[in-house]
Formats: sequence, structure tokens, C-alpha cells
Amino acid sequence: MKQQGKYLLHWMGVDLIHVGHRERFLAAAGALLGISLCWAISISVVGSTSATLIIASMGAGAVLLFAVPHGALSQPWPALGGHLLPAIVGVSCARWIGPTWLAAAMAVSGAVLLMHYARCLHPPGGATALIAVVGGPDIHALGYAYVLEPVLLNAMTLLVCALIFNNLNRSRRYPAALARSGGILPLSAGDIRVEHLRAALTEMDMVEDISEEDLLRIIHRATHHARAE
Repeated sequence: MKQQGKYLLHWMGVDLIHVGHRERFLAAAGALLGISLCWAISISVVGSTSATLIIASMGAGAVLLFAVPHGALSQPWPALGGHLLPAIVGVSCARWIGPTWLAAAMAVSGAVLLMHYARCLHPPGGATALIAVVGGPDIHALGYAYVLEPVLLNAMTLLVCALIFNNLNRSRRYPAALARSGGILPLSAGDIRVEHLRAALTEMDMVEDISEEDLLRIIHRATHHARAE
């Protein structure tokens, strides 16, 4: 029964996030400052009513930048381009496509496609594109100015906060490119098991937006390619 309980928790992903208290409170503090600043910026541009919509996509971005700073979707280019490009797509759809439902659907679809090709996939970008369509008269009145203020300004504010907060803890290095490699160990992929990866992530006190099983598959495939050289 105990084993079945562990399997259920693992199946639901409950045991995939295991970090210390300092890491959790640091993420919360960064999100607090970042969203407070973005809220002030949004109100100054479009007023409090429309700001409640705009801040939603920034809230989603804050979770990525502060709680999963090592993830590929949280890096500087996705954090900026993943709002900037969807905002352009959203405003274009709002201006040139008549039915709101179609403009909204095309905005999110076009944003996903553009982010993929621009290599800046950032989930909150879907909301940024959508808000440009359904945000109401105040946001529509901005036109393409919506791209720069408040979207880009908010995104840059969050990024600056992330650059500060994500380097206050020794376990964090942001952007991820700043993380130092531990070197290559004389191990084969078969020597590494899921529990080893879990222990390593716990020791590093970091959240990765990928499961240990997928990490293990990557290691196995990388070992195969290295041996083929």
C-alpha cells in the first residue's frame, strides 16, 4: 500500500519539486517585488481596470522567472521575446480580424508559432497576445504602443528583478548560462539512476521544469552520441 501511495504521488508529479525553504521564500520575495512594480507601471499606462488583465500574464511570467529560473522557458530571451512578439501578433489580430473569437484564437495560435520559430517560447506570451484582443477599449486605444508600454516595460522590469533575486542564492545562477559545469565524470549512463538525479537536484536546491525520467533519457541519448563520435 505504501509503495502504491509513492507511485501515485510520483504519477501526479507531487515529488518532482524538492527545494529548501530559502529557495522558496526567495522566489516569493522576487515575485512580490516584480509584480508590485509591474502593477504600478500598468496602472500608469492603462488605469486600474485594464491593468488587472495585463498583470495576469506578468504573474504567470513571475512564476517561471523566480520559481523555475533554470528552466529553458525562463531565460532572458524567452522572458522578453515571449512577451514582445505575442504582443505584436495580438495587436495585429485585434486590428485586422473582425470576429473577436477568431481574433483571439488567431492571436494565441500566431503567438505560439512565432515564439517557436524565434526560439523564445514563454507560456505567459499566450495571455499577452490574448489580452491585446479581449482587453477592452483602453487597451485597444493603445494600438501598437501596447507592445512597448506596458508589455515590454513590464517584461524588462521582471527580468531585472530576476537578475537580482536569482543570484542572491548560491544554488541559483541566472541566466542559466552562468552556471558552472562540474566537468565530465568517468561514468556511463547505465551507472546513473533516477534516485541519483533526484538526490543531485535536492543537493543543488533547484527546480527544473523536466522530470528525472526525462533527464535520465537525455543522459542515455547523450552518452550514445558521445560514443558514436
